[in-house]
Amino acid sequence: MRLRRSVVALTAVLGLALVSACNSGGDKTADTSLKKVSYLTSFGQFGREAYAYVALEKNYFKDAGFDVKISPGSGTVDVMKQVAGGQADYGIGDFTAIAITLGKQKLPVTTVGMIQQKSMAAIVSLEGLGIKTPKDLENKNIGDQPGSTNQVTFPVYAQRVGVNDKLVNFVGAPPPTLPQLLSSGKVQGIGQFVVGVPLVEKADDKHRKAVVLPYGDQLPELYGNAILTRTDLAKENPDQVKKFTGALLKGLDDAIKDPAGAAQILKKYVPTTDVTVATEELKLMTPYSQPSKDVQLGAVDPERVQKVLDILSNAKAIQPAGAVKPSDVVTVDLAPKG
Repeated sequence: MRLRRSVVALTAVLGLALVSACNSGGDKTADTSLKKVSYLTSFGQFGREAYAYVALEKNYFKDAGFDVKISPGSGTVDVMKQVAGGQADYGIGDFTAIAITLGKQKLPVTTVGMIQQKSMAAIVSLEGLGIKTPKDLENKNIGDQPGSTNQVTFPVYAQRVGVNDKLVNFVGAPPPTLPQLLSSGKVQGIGQFVVGVPLVEKADDKHRKAVVLPYGDQLPELYGNAILTRTDLAKENPDQVKKFTGALLKGLDDAIKDPAGAAQILKKYVPTTDVTVATEELKLMTPYSQPSKDVQLGAVDPERVQKVLDILSNAKAIQPAGAVKPSDVVTVDLAPKG
C-alpha cells in the first residue's frame, strides 16, 4: 500500500513538473519574441502622458512586436540626453526645445512624429497675482524647473510679445512643487503646459481661476511635443521605429476619443492618478494634438519645420542662422505625412 501511494505521489510530482516546464517554456518563447524597448514620458506621469499607457494596456505595443517599459521623464533636455546616451530607446520632448538644444550641442537624436501640432507651453498664474498680459511678466518671479521647455522657449515667446526676457526672473523649483509654490504667492507665475491648468486650480486652496499665457497663441507655427529616438536607431532600424510610432499614435488616438477611459487606464499603472484631473488634461490636449479631423495624428510638414527653425534663428535662439537644418531635427521619411 505504501509503495502504491509513493508511486502515485511521484507521478503527481512529475506531472506538475512537466506542466510547469511547458508553461515556463511558453512564457520564455513569448518574452523572447518581443523586442524590449524603453520609453520616457515627456514629463512625469500626468494625464497628458496617458496615451502611452493606453498603447501598453491595449496591447498595441505587443501587437507591433514590443515589450515596452514606460518610465517618467523629467523634461525635454533630460529626455534627449537619456535617449542619446542609450538609457532609453524612445522618449517625448518639446520640438522647439529640441531644436534649440541641438543648436547648442549635437546630440545624436532625431524626431519621428508629433504628439501635438501646436505648442502647449505656457506661463500660468492665478487671479490676483499681478499677471494678466504678457507685459505683466516683467519684474515677476516665475517658478520652473531649470532647462524646462517653458524656460528654454521663453526668449522666443518674449520677443514675439514684446517682453524683455532679461526682466523676467525664473526661480528654479522641482516640478511637483510648482502649483503649491504659485498658490502660496512665493512666485507670481509658473512654467506649465496649458493642460496643467486643472492641476494648478485644484492645488489652490483659495479656489482662484488660472490666468494662462499660452506660447502657441502667439507662435502658432511651433509644434508641441515630438517623438524622439536615437539617430542610429532611426537609420538602421526604420521599420522598428515606424512600428513603435504607429503603436504609440494608436494609443494617442484612443486617448483623444475617450479621455475618461484613458485616465482610468493611467490610474491602473499610476495609482496616485486623479482621474478627474487626468481626464480634463486629455480634453484640453485634444485640439493641440488634432486641431481638425483632416489633420493626421503625428504628422510632420517639412516646410513648417523650416519655418520653426527660421523663427528660432531670428529670435537668436539658434545661432548662427542656419546652424540647424530640418534634417538635423526630424527624420521626415519615418514620420506620418500631413
